[in-house]
Amino acid sequence: MSGQHLVVGAGPVGSATAVKLADQGRHVTIVSRSGRGPDRAGVTRASADASDTARLVTLAEGASAIYNCLNPAYHRWPQDWPPMAESLLAAAESSGGLLVTAANLYPYGPTDGPMVEGNPDAATGTKARVRAQMTSDAFAAHAAGRIRAVEVRASDYVGAGVQSHLGRLVPRIVKGKSVQVVGSADQPHTWTYVPDMASLMVSLVDQDDAWGRVWHTPSLPPRSQREAVTDLCVAAGVSPVKVATLPAPVLSLAGLFSPTTRELKETLYQFERPFVMDSTAAQQRFGLPPTDWETICAEMIAAARV
Repeated sequence: MSGQHLVVGAGPVGSATAVKLADQGRHVTIVSRSGRGPDRAGVTRASADASDTARLVTLAEGASAIYNCLNPAYHRWPQDWPPMAESLLAAAESSGGLLVTAANLYPYGPTDGPMVEGNPDAATGTKARVRAQMTSDAFAAHAAGRIRAVEVRASDYVGAGVQSHLGRLVPRIVKGKSVQVVGSADQPHTWTYVPDMASLMVSLVDQDDAWGRVWHTPSLPPRSQREAVTDLCVAAGVSPVKVATLPAPVLSLAGLFSPTTRELKETLYQFERPFVMDSTAAQQRFGLPPTDWETICAEMIAAARV
């Protein structure tokens, strides 16, 4: 799809998406509140508050695709997401550009088996309901012919410098120090490599028969937190470190001082029971295999040593 590509959000997913688009020779504008983003040819940086509908509509003029890569403060999703989502819908409707949304697995809630596209959005948690409503609103507008929309869901992110549940442990791992994880250290868990998510998002813009639905980012078979830490130790060339579970009372105490930690209670099930995402459909439909685990671990370790 030619034309201007508007990436809203300059975090890991937005930056990776902008770079992949620029690598393909596409014209990219990346938008963030601060105006930051990849400093490279083919990428123009712009500053905007994503909840400012008029500003976003103006930036989206002539856009063939708009990528929602936003990630408001974790504890402020109920307040911050709705106005941002409304602005993105307005920008997609006014420009006619495809709305490609980077999303997560929260709306499914706890499941008894691997999560697949088509599972109902049945979660009851506050943050999950916010994300599920965004999905519902976008696809309702798509069905009504007001916009064109597609959604890409991913599990917990991994990648160079990504501050996620696993990424936050890397600085200690490279020093050979013990780590603490939330939930269980031994439940199977799917991890999604950020560049793989960006690859799928970019691929979707030229596949109009794939729009109007959810796709799961190509991801490797699950690894428990303990297995993942051991693999990172191998990549770092250090002896396996001790993996302890953060006691629930300690997590609750930390929540008194950290709004983000306090919000973990809603999604703690993701680490207390199997949390497995099936991405077979996207892998087969788009021919996008997930990046091998050894490469991912090596990149995470290398980034921590810079």
